[in-house]
Amino acid sequence: MRIHYLQHVAFEDPAFLLTWAQQHNHCVSRSRLFEATAFPELDTFDLLVVMGGPMNIYEYENYSWLKPEREFIRRAIDLRKHILGICLGGQLIADALGARVEPGTHKEIGWFPVKKASAAAACAAFDALPEMFDAFHWHGDTFAVPDQARSLASSKACPHQAFAYGNHVLALQFHLESTIESVNNLIANCSNELAPAPWIQSAETIRSQAHAKVPLINQLAEKLLNTWLE
Repeated sequence: MRIHYLQHVAFEDPAFLLTWAQQHNHCVSRSRLFEATAFPELDTFDLLVVMGGPMNIYEYENYSWLKPEREFIRRAIDLRKHILGICLGGQLIADALGARVEPGTHKEIGWFPVKKASAAAACAAFDALPEMFDAFHWHGDTFAVPDQARSLASSKACPHQAFAYGNHVLALQFHLESTIESVNNLIANCSNELAPAPWIQSAETIRSQAHAKVPLINQLAEKLLNTWLE
């Protein structure tokens, strides 16, 4: 399989997804949009992964690539490419499908449980996951569920944690791809967001739980991807 990913900041790459791709002998390419706005031809990949980032999808004046990226994602959706959006990536997919993206009631940063919705039973990839599982979170904005999409999961802090559009598009607000290194990179680069709040854990709490939780979320990521892409 040919995988292409869109990366928005240097410190947030696909992490475990690169390990998974290597284990399955997939070919991986990338666009580092913070260096240059360059998108691949749509016939050069089978799976598009849209990564996260600290920016908001509506900061067009600060990030010239946001509008072109939205249009690129929309074209890929229309061609029925497999697309996985993670955090900001999920929000960009929602925006491309005409759904609202806005600040959530709460910022959600740290290790918190995600609960599957009843519609997850109709999505093979999500149906393979437990009814409730811990995931890593780092977001302030959140997406509404687009028309004709199915809401797949929620958390206490965020009512829309994932959606599926058809059988070829998955948008996740949470992270299953995180590794110890990627968690530490987020803390190092975005620690200004770790202000005391009901759904924000301290850097110490995040780090102390990471060694136990990272292997578990990576197992879930592998199960989701393998089931979805079969």
